[in-house]
Amino acid sequence: MTLEQVKQELLGYEGRPIKIMEVCGTHTASIFKNGIRSLLPPGIQLISGPGCPVCVTSSAYIDHLVQYASRENYCILTFGDMMKVKGSRMSLTEAKAAGAKVQVLYSPLTAIKMALEHRATNYIFAAVGFETTAPIYALMMEAIIENNIKNLQLMTSIKSILPALTFLCDNEKEIDAFLCPGHVSVITGSSIYQELSERYRKPFVIAGFEGGHILAAVYEILQQLLRGRPGVKNLYTSAVSEEGNQRAVQLIRRYFEPAPDYWRGIGSLEASGLRLKQEYGSYDAGSSFETREEPLPKGCKCTDVILGRIHPVACPLFRKVCTPMNAVGPCMVSTEGACGIWFKNGN
Repeated sequence: MTLEQVKQELLGYEGRPIKIMEVCGTHTASIFKNGIRSLLPPGIQLISGPGCPVCVTSSAYIDHLVQYASRENYCILTFGDMMKVKGSRMSLTEAKAAGAKVQVLYSPLTAIKMALEHRATNYIFAAVGFETTAPIYALMMEAIIENNIKNLQLMTSIKSILPALTFLCDNEKEIDAFLCPGHVSVITGSSIYQELSERYRKPFVIAGFEGGHILAAVYEILQQLLRGRPGVKNLYTSAVSEEGNQRAVQLIRRYFEPAPDYWRGIGSLEASGLRLKQEYGSYDAGSSFETREEPLPKGCKCTDVILGRIHPVACPLFRKVCTPMNAVGPCMVSTEGACGIWFKNGN
């Protein structure tokens, strides 16, 4: 079937309303870039999910980074999109402006070079991400151990996407299907979605990031629902296999193990985090702190956005009070956050 035929088939759909969650922020951006919503009928709705690791990082995690950055002879190393995420009191950007020591890096491995060159400084690397970036942090651990580095530790907020998808299936009954995260699936493989698809009888379709890839995935989901035979379908076979990248998986398992973790907007989920194993505890800057329920700022609807209940434009703060330059909620901060993407691309 040609792409034009797929478009016509989709536009001709007149059945019950269908809600499809695209989990990955890169998919959300591509949906805007390629005008995908304009090619779908009113009965097929695309909604964003919790696929932005920065957006779901707890404010308590930011607070701990700020505390370290304010200590003498300590410096926080982080990616740029973590700088504006607000803790309970301030963001890393605000802490740096107040004199705390924070430095933005483009590669985690740059931290190795810095730690070797400045041994009098204690560095804390903010290791945030999903399974996509976890292998990089594992390689970082290898380099730390090989070079006998004592002045570099990790503060981890690395999350696994599957527990969040399980939570959504259990609690958000209006979601009919999932457009699975492509980058995460490269590491994990397509097989991880099989049990969820069978248990909840929902389609889980993996797609690339071009417009045609996403339209093909939506069409596949529609066909599965119409046939009443939901399942897992990998349409991104050029990058994703059934078993995933086993070398990367084994590298992650060498240094990290599952642990409970807190997702801002969702709460604590069992085995949803990746923490350094006990034997590597000396390299952990204290990631296993207790996190209580964290209320979002008054009027902020990031929870509803993360859970796919509303589009960002339905939040009363969107574009009025909450903007990328003055982010009230976490979904506006990152380039992968739903609110930031909607702000950039219009309504």
